[in-house]
This record gives sequence, structure tokens and C-alpha cells, in this order.
Amino acid sequence: MFKSKKVIVSGASGFIGQHLIPILLKDGYEVLAISRSQKRAESLPWFKDVKFISYDFHSDVQITETEVEGFRGLIHLAWQELPNYDSSIHVKKNLPRSYKFIESLLNKGINQVLVAGTCFEYGLKSGAISPSSTTEPTTLYATAKDTLRKKLSLLSLNKDFNLQWARIFYMFGKGQNSNSIISQLDFAIKNKQKVFHMSGGEQLRDYLPVEKAAEKLSYLYKSGNQGIFNICSGKPISIRNLVESYIEENNSNIIPKYGYYPYSVYEPMQFWGIQNI
Repeated sequence: MFKSKKVIVSGASGFIGQHLIPILLKDGYEVLAISRSQKRAESLPWFKDVKFISYDFHSDVQITETEVEGFRGLIHLAWQELPNYDSSIHVKKNLPRSYKFIESLLNKGINQVLVAGTCFEYGLKSGAISPSSTTEPTTLYATAKDTLRKKLSLLSLNKDFNLQWARIFYMFGKGQNSNSIISQLDFAIKNKQKVFHMSGGEQLRDYLPVEKAAEKLSYLYKSGNQGIFNICSGKPISIRNLVESYIEENNSNIIPKYGYYPYSVYEPMQFWGIQNI
């Protein structure tokens, strides 16, 4: 029932989506790619191999039943206003619009839904975090994601669909937001800057290359397993080591200046995921 080979991917041209779609295509899936920007989607190598709809899930216009006819799965990656984690848009727009978007597709025959959640749903917990840990979000972004999960869980009691919730930890790679630490470091290296300003770097985090994260999401979707899952490496690494390793791999002489920025107030100093996928 739940393992359809025809899947819709929202946020298709985003950081994760652009890496996930080639994996799905290679595995024989027919993909309906949804993105706000057709121009951006057209720049990606898989564009001619998918069915494409230019659509903003914040729009009042709904996707028609004809456009999604035959598709039975949804991987919902679309989410706006990142990395501004305390923007009111997360609660006021992303949350209700995502719920409405997903519910409308369920009414059109979708029976499997995989949603990208976030490790920030766990709040300020420290150490190794299990998928069964309680959620204590401290940002509007995490609150919106956690609330969406709860609303969809309630909906699944009345509608027969398979709900998969993927809490994604930290990622790096091609296409990531320019505000991420690796993007900033890469920019500094390419512009031959002598110093890279950063925090003290002692935070322990859980990082995955985005390609690996996409592989895990693909595996999770294909498994059909219901529940909550951590998309993570399961191996903590300090930001200091991450930065120094990247500098070494790129044969750069840039010097990290530790302690230039304060530590984040919305993240614990040490946390990483316990894998269950």
C-alpha cells in the first residue's frame, strides 16, 4: 500500500531536494518535483527527467487532482525563511500552510508522507539524543516543526496514511545556505582571506554530507517504516575539528580566529543523534 514508485518531492530545488531526486530516479522512481523557482530547477541536471510543477505552498491556489494523479507518496522538504530560526513566519505561515498542503494531497490519494523535521525540536538537551526523546523546542522554527508533527499524527488517526518524521541534524555540501559555517569558510578560502572569524569551536555537533543525508531519507522513504527517525551520523565532532579538517582538505593557509563570536543561545554545547535508520 505504502511503497508507491511515484513520489512527489516538495522543495525539490532546495539544499536536500536537489541531492535526493537523483537517488530516487536512479532507483526507478517517477518523481513529481515541486519548487517555487522553475529557473533554479531548470539549472539542475535531473530537471528533464522529472515531472515539474512551479508552486509555492504558501499560495492560496491548490494543486489540482489532475496534476498529482497516480502519485501516492510525498516527501515534504519545502520550508521558507531559513536560517532565521525565530521568524514568526515559521508559526504564522509555514506551519498552517504545510499542514494544509499535506492534507490537500492526502485528500487526493497520497498515502505515504515523509516530512523533514529538525534536531532543534529536541531543544537544549545535551549528549546523545534518541528519536524517542521528548521535544522541548526553544525557537519558533522548531516549535512550528514539532507542532506540525503533532497535528499530522492526530490526522493519521482519522486518515489511513503512513507518516514518517525525519529529524535532520547538521549537514554540509553543495547548495547549502551561505550563512552556514562551512559555506562561510569556503567563501573565505576562495577569496584568499587570511583569517576566519568564528566561535570558540568547542561545540560538539552531528554533521553529515548532504549526499549522505539524502541517501538516508531515500532509504527511509523506501522502507515504508512509520515513526520518528534521526537523520544523523551518530558521531559527534567539534566545530573546531570540522573547520580545521576542511581547511586541511582544501590545502588552505587560512587561520581560524576562535572566540570572535559568542556561542549560540538556542543550541546546547554538546549534542548528537542516535541513529535509527
